[in-house]
Amino acid sequence: MLKIAIVEDNIFLQRAIREKLSLEADLKIKFCASNGIEALEKLEADRVDLILMDIEMPKMNGIETVLAIKARFPLIKVIMLTVFDNDENIFNAIKAGADGYFLKDVSHQELCRGISETMQGGAAMTPSIAAKTLKLLREPQAFKNISKPRDFALTAREVEVLDLLSKGLKYSAIADNLFLSVSTIRKHIENIYGKLQVHNKLEAIQKAKNNGVF
Repeated sequence: MLKIAIVEDNIFLQRAIREKLSLEADLKIKFCASNGIEALEKLEADRVDLILMDIEMPKMNGIETVLAIKARFPLIKVIMLTVFDNDENIFNAIKAGADGYFLKDVSHQELCRGISETMQGGAAMTPSIAAKTLKLLREPQAFKNISKPRDFALTAREVEVLDLLSKGLKYSAIADNLFLSVSTIRKHIENIYGKLQVHNKLEAIQKAKNNGVF
């Protein structure tokens, strides 16, 4: 029995997806969530095999959520299920670790087939999304234009702290390197987590690297 989660802020769409998938004997919907933060909280208590993920959501969007999920639960498969087919969203979703990408007008049969393919190690996509992905791969300049560093308003000191954290240094060692107190380092890290909207060191480092912070 394949365990599925649906992360979608539109309750009507969430319900429609759930009702369609509930007809499949080999699929079990474990939970639904309306944003990334809620999804991560539910995953702590209820693990799943695959998540259907929207992109535009309040509090924590789909791409940020994929990044956090892959950092904490790397074996969970994630298929983006969205109305957005622009190059930036496709690129950022794949870069964050998405395993598949479907538009919301996908048929029930195609979605179920895509879930099966993804669980077998494939990368299921709506044909138009696959075409755009191939175009991005064939035109490296397109990647360059899309992947501009994102501004999280980190201070120079916060970037220094995060860089040392990524090198495996403990708080006390970072404090010694920067001639600061451990409590000051803790405060910097707290600020970093808030600005990056992450919950732990691993998520912070991955998000910073994926967005060109250092």
